[in-house]
Amino acid sequence: MKIALLLLLLPLAAQATPCPDWPASRAKSELAALSQQIAEWDDAYHNQGRSLVADEIYDQARERLQSWHQCFPTARPALPDPLAGSTGSIAHPVPQTGLRKLNDAAVAEWINNRSDLWIQPKVDGVAVTLVYRRGLLQQAISRGDGRLGQDWTARARQLPAIPTRLQEPLDAVLQGELYWRLDAHVQGRDGGAGARGKVAGLMARQALDKQQASAIGLFVWDWPDGPANMPERLQALQKLGFADSLHYTQPLQGAKDARRWRQRWFDEPQPFASDGVVLRQGTRPPGERWQTEAPHWAIAWKYPAGQALAVVQAVDFSIGRTGRITPILRLQPVDLDERRISRVAIGSLQTWEKLDIRPGDQVAIRLAGLTIPRLDQVIWRSPERAAVRAPDPNRYHALSCWRLSGECQQQFQARLNWLAGKQGLNLPGVGPGTWSTLMAGQKLEGLLDWLALDSEHLQQLPGIGPRRASQLQQAFAQAQQRSLQQWLQALGAPPGLKLGAEDDWATLLARGHAEWMQQPGMSQKSAERLVAFFSHPEVQRLGTQLQEAGTVGFQSQENSPRG
Repeated sequence: MKIALLLLLLPLAAQATPCPDWPASRAKSELAALSQQIAEWDDAYHNQGRSLVADEIYDQARERLQSWHQCFPTARPALPDPLAGSTGSIAHPVPQTGLRKLNDAAVAEWINNRSDLWIQPKVDGVAVTLVYRRGLLQQAISRGDGRLGQDWTARARQLPAIPTRLQEPLDAVLQGELYWRLDAHVQGRDGGAGARGKVAGLMARQALDKQQASAIGLFVWDWPDGPANMPERLQALQKLGFADSLHYTQPLQGAKDARRWRQRWFDEPQPFASDGVVLRQGTRPPGERWQTEAPHWAIAWKYPAGQALAVVQAVDFSIGRTGRITPILRLQPVDLDERRISRVAIGSLQTWEKLDIRPGDQVAIRLAGLTIPRLDQVIWRSPERAAVRAPDPNRYHALSCWRLSGECQQQFQARLNWLAGKQGLNLPGVGPGTWSTLMAGQKLEGLLDWLALDSEHLQQLPGIGPRRASQLQQAFAQAQQRSLQQWLQALGAPPGLKLGAEDDWATLLARGHAEWMQQPGMSQKSAERLVAFFSHPEVQRLGTQLQEAGTVGFQSQENSPRG
């Protein structure tokens, strides 16, 4: 629960990150900016009932702030209190404790050193204390700081999930979670679904309508002064009307059993969102001994984060074969679903310009399709805006960079990669590494200069011996046997070009816009692209080069073997 974060210890699984290399003045401004951002999130969540950022991102941001504070202890006197302004004045009869969050190895060790263990889902909602006297609801108290909370009694009486009268006329203090009811929610598929924020927002209102009130459920996770052992406690809760406590509290036989329940609740439909599991010992001290700190008898084992908070170290730009510029964020490595992520691409130069992401900014990353990292959102920006020089988009397009130069290296190599790949000439054993070696050895200036390289020239390059030189020569020879259609595709002709039986290189060069428009299925835009391609001086030069090299596809019809 976010409102318990002040009391939670940092996860043992949090990966160690190096201290930033900042002078004291920058450290002071960076910590101040992040502290202010977290304070704004806290105020919106606790005092306005609005969740401005995903809970797991909030947790990671607060951990990062604490890490920075340890790196620069004099930069800021104290960490911001997440509960500032939200504590309230109503005392909890029994303090609400926080929970330590442990990683897999620490959980196994914790289990192995204890007996009488039970597991529950860590329901993702807002914590509440319910006070009954002689079976009647007397008070509902928000968690606050665990010692003092706000009076939620009036709103609690509107919720059907909270009985105003128990089945038995007894005194009881119950601690539980108010959650947003979901239909067949699968945590592994659906994530948090914003459920916690919805409940927090409704509980911040003065009144709820019937539909809103019915959408809030209650999961009682403890009865501090109930029966001493867990089975009796669960049976008693069921008799009082809290059946979920019995259903969702399961005995554990060991670490393997705990993993099984954790995975099951992650994969199977549930009526609520959850962000992990809670492991408890059945017996624990009486409520009068509880304190607002993480106890020794219960821990949290959270699910893998669906998002990771990453520091942007640099902004690179990749220029593709067609001249498309793709910004790439170079990140301080983060772990996400057992993958280490150090780079993430942004869709377009326009998107990057709109987001204005600079080194030092913090971004949320998630996996698309469980494999491809993608930018989810910018979480906050560094107060120091580092300069980033982006390529000029007017310099690059589908007909630029046919020759190697400093500005053209990326697009030029992308053209070579396409040319040799499966979508082009499909040359065996020729790939990006091959072209990098040839360019580093200054053997390539134009796109087809490799056609003139013999074994002696190739063996002058690092890593290319007689055997490798022979393999490359054989592959290059195969290129000269490829058809005109394959070559045009490899050179990057506009998509949709289909050659007729009588089409040859000379025919294509002579064809004008009107003639292209006579081709079946040809659009105005496609015809314009084809005219631009075949009339471009570099394309024509490459065609002449291929003709002179004896490439089969570039011989005229009357000179071809079929003529």
